[in-house]
Amino acid sequence: MKHRFYKYQGTGNDFIIIDDRDLLFERENPALVAKLCNRRFGIGADGLMLLQNRSGYDFEMVYFNSDGNESSMCGNGGRCIVSLAHKLGLVKEEAKFRAVDGDHRAVIDNDWVSLNMNDVSSVEKNPDFYFLNTGSPHYVRFVSGLDSFDVVGEGKAIRYNERFTSQGTNVNFVEQQGGELFVRTYERGVEDETLSCGTGVTASALVHSLQQGQSGKGTVAVRTPGGKLTVQYRSNPGKGFDSVRLEGPAIFVFKGEWED
Repeated sequence: MKHRFYKYQGTGNDFIIIDDRDLLFERENPALVAKLCNRRFGIGADGLMLLQNRSGYDFEMVYFNSDGNESSMCGNGGRCIVSLAHKLGLVKEEAKFRAVDGDHRAVIDNDWVSLNMNDVSSVEKNPDFYFLNTGSPHYVRFVSGLDSFDVVGEGKAIRYNERFTSQGTNVNFVEQQGGELFVRTYERGVEDETLSCGTGVTASALVHSLQQGQSGKGTVAVRTPGGKLTVQYRSNPGKGFDSVRLEGPAIFVFKGEWED
């Protein structure tokens, strides 16, 4: 049987997306997901998403990490699946969809997608790092010399330390460079550095706002190894953040088929 897939990328964070409104994909088959995401023996991607029907919404997003396991929210993935929904004619300029962390809305302007993220009610502050959940758990540390920093070695040590080894965490290293933040991320489930992480970029921007003591509306320009994103938010001191949006490109790469 032949199965169609679409390949998308958002600032280098790449995904296999399957139109699964007919529910034919073997969702309970992590080995298949891992095989498809494998860059040497499969299609190759940081993750795989299913676009499914959901009553009351334009669609539902189901996300898997490249290790084959169903996972938490992916910000760049959310933007890319919205772009595919637009390509398929399911949505026009706006979309409303359901993901594992709740409802999301997005605005589409050609290859640019602005995605609303969940409110963040609290941020854990520690002597050398912050921890928060932006749809996925994120460890955020500001460092110097990020261009040559050992993101994989340091990130892996944190992801598998005593606190995080059970559930895992994404690990972000951040440096202020000029008028923007530079963010590099070690992602759980991929177990490597990715070129970009949407929920990680969001977490890093919110932590930066806390460090600056900002209140009210804010916008942060963020650069990742794969490209540039923008995070908008409203800071409510003592109460967290709302009106959080992740904005950036969501690019169609190619489509194809595999046969089982």
